[in-house]
Amino acid sequence: MFNLNDSNWGRGSGSGNEPPRRPNDNNDGGRNNNNGGPPDLDELWRDFNRRLGALFGKRRGGGGLRGGGDGGRFPPSSPRRAGVGVGVVIAIVVALWLASGVYIVPEGQVAVVTQFGKYHETARPGIQWRLPYPIQSHDIVNQSQLRTIEVGFRNNSRSKVLQESLMLTDDENIVDIQFVVQYRLKENGARDYLFNNRGPDEAVKQAAETAMREVVGRKKMDFVLYEGRTEVASEVATLMQQIMDLYGTGVLISTVAIQNAQPPEQVQAAFDDAVKAGQDRERQINEGQAYANDVVPRASGAASRLLQEAEGYRQRVTENAEGDAARFRQVLDAYRKAPQVTRDRLYLETMQQIFSSTSKVLVDTRSGSNLLYLPLDKLMQQVSQESAAAARSSAAGAGHPSSSGGAAGSSLPQPLSGTPSSDANSLRDALRSRDRNAR
Repeated sequence: MFNLNDSNWGRGSGSGNEPPRRPNDNNDGGRNNNNGGPPDLDELWRDFNRRLGALFGKRRGGGGLRGGGDGGRFPPSSPRRAGVGVGVVIAIVVALWLASGVYIVPEGQVAVVTQFGKYHETARPGIQWRLPYPIQSHDIVNQSQLRTIEVGFRNNSRSKVLQESLMLTDDENIVDIQFVVQYRLKENGARDYLFNNRGPDEAVKQAAETAMREVVGRKKMDFVLYEGRTEVASEVATLMQQIMDLYGTGVLISTVAIQNAQPPEQVQAAFDDAVKAGQDRERQINEGQAYANDVVPRASGAASRLLQEAEGYRQRVTENAEGDAARFRQVLDAYRKAPQVTRDRLYLETMQQIFSSTSKVLVDTRSGSNLLYLPLDKLMQQVSQESAAAARSSAAGAGHPSSSGGAAGSSLPQPLSGTPSSDANSLRDALRSRDRNAR
């Protein structure tokens, strides 16, 4: 019906005084183009209005158009044609309205669909469709995004927020803690994230500050500042997750990282002095402990050695005494059986012990006043020399048996009685016999 691509549509008959004509009014099909010039916009608009009025079966009043030869009236349209036109327009409007419900959910995100403001469903990534507004609407939520909240500072550690970072420890000291919390949404937490809390990000921040104050309030200052940072961060993450689950925010706490922990700037110098004093004290304690570790083991070893030596001496003395007592009992038993024999044996054993450790013997005889001197050392030396000479002569005779055997045997002095042991035994026997005679 409406062909805007027609170059002659909306143009008049070619004369400025003639009223515009429809394309089908002339036999030339409305191809007159006003001497080849561009179409007049006013004529286009008026032709559009005429055609629209003909579609809905309307009539225009007289004098509505300039120079209207037919008094501005259109031929009446049938009711059926008017109904079809209205239906087409309504169908187009409905189609456009339904098409407005098509939307795209990006990857890693979800769409929470609400129906009259109430939760209806959660749509997954891809091309989705819902009932158009105002029946249903949707909100896109980035479920895989790792969100970050800074507590105690903004952007860098120099931009501090003291209202958030200053905290009180268990030993009534103030510490300045700056930390970062990273979190994401749970697998099905988009609904809770949107509807259970008015400001979920602010709730996470307040929960982080609350959890940190509670954990720091149960710890000592030195533990928080030095060796206990990792433990404090772990406890804060656990407590935050409990708070988030209690409020139903659909948030999953990923990590809690302490960026900086230090005493307030106003007492930093005094705190450094206290830390140095504590380090000196620890150093002296360690030195004393090292000295004790060196001295105590050695003293313990010496004491153990003395105890073992004393124990050995005690056992040796005890065993010797027991042995002497047992030997004495045996001698006593033997003396009871043969007194004279036992007495002689004891005497001989005693004299043997004495003579084995001395080289000179003086014997007092009852027959005269002179003392008998026995140079045992000289006698033993002489016997040993003669034994050595005999051994050398034997070796020489064995080397030259034909030439010097007889001469060597005649020139060497003869020993007193063969061997030193036999001489000593004969001397001992002579002394024993003399002693017996003297008795």
